[in-house]
Amino acid sequence: MSMDQAERLRELAKNRPPQEPAAAGVSYITPPPEVVHAPQSSAPTAAFGKGTRVIAVTSGKGGVGKTNFTVNLAIALREAGSRVLILDADLGMANVDIVIGSSSKKFLLNLLDDGVELADVLVHGPYGVEFIPGGSGLEKAQTLHDDERRILLEKLAGVGSLADIILIDTGAGLGKNVMDFILAAGEVLLVTTPEPTSLTDAYAVMKAYSRYAEHPDLQLVVNRVYDDRESRDVTAKLQQTAERFLHMEVGCLGYLYEDTSVMRAVRRQTPFYVATPDAIASRCVRAMAQSLLYGTPVVVERGWRGFLQRIFHFSR
Repeated sequence: MSMDQAERLRELAKNRPPQEPAAAGVSYITPPPEVVHAPQSSAPTAAFGKGTRVIAVTSGKGGVGKTNFTVNLAIALREAGSRVLILDADLGMANVDIVIGSSSKKFLLNLLDDGVELADVLVHGPYGVEFIPGGSGLEKAQTLHDDERRILLEKLAGVGSLADIILIDTGAGLGKNVMDFILAAGEVLLVTTPEPTSLTDAYAVMKAYSRYAEHPDLQLVVNRVYDDRESRDVTAKLQQTAERFLHMEVGCLGYLYEDTSVMRAVRRQTPFYVATPDAIASRCVRAMAQSLLYGTPVVVERGWRGFLQRIFHFSR
């Protein structure tokens, strides 16, 4: 990690308790150069200045590291200079606050209460990342009457001006709320692992998404791989299956190697990207953040307001 990166992380982590170093003797599998050196250009993607990017992070099954990846990706994007906000939309296992090490007494639907404004539910989390806790009542958003939806639109509209990138941490699987979120987002990151059950469930998400998405934009994130060959095989299998049976092109943002530092960080309720910035998992996340920012140009079609209109069924 360069001195500039180290300085940025120190700035993001100021006022946080010191972290213990990685255990001595722990060895990491070294990835091929392309994993830790994402393609870069002289300026961020054209999306900046044209609207907020809304990216849903989802998975076919639970336990694949989706929320952990979301939080650490957000920190890496923030380190790179982007303003980042996370909406915790995992209704059953909302735990962004646990991973990032912060909490809130109010949640998204508290905005419907008199006197509660965006500032009351917006958590200024550590490391420069802000987030909105969803809470267990978020599923009620689909049954709100018109006046309630109008209130949410008015109070949430300002979120778009607070962030360059909004990450939506969805639940796992094919529930209605999960599909609503990924169909409303402009981009989708699908987290999976090499396990057969995870791949099967990931394909189920791809199938449903391909059927209903107006403009499919899905990239894979393969977690817990042991070597480069395994990651390529998993990616190729899903991409070829999607092209053959779903007639949909699927990209691959990148993959994360199995890394013991991840579990140690989870136990301390500290993002691994901050606890061990030079570990292999952190370098993989840093490369994926760079790819999102400097890779293939992204055309922002709907932005944050369009996402709100779709998820809450606002009239246009």
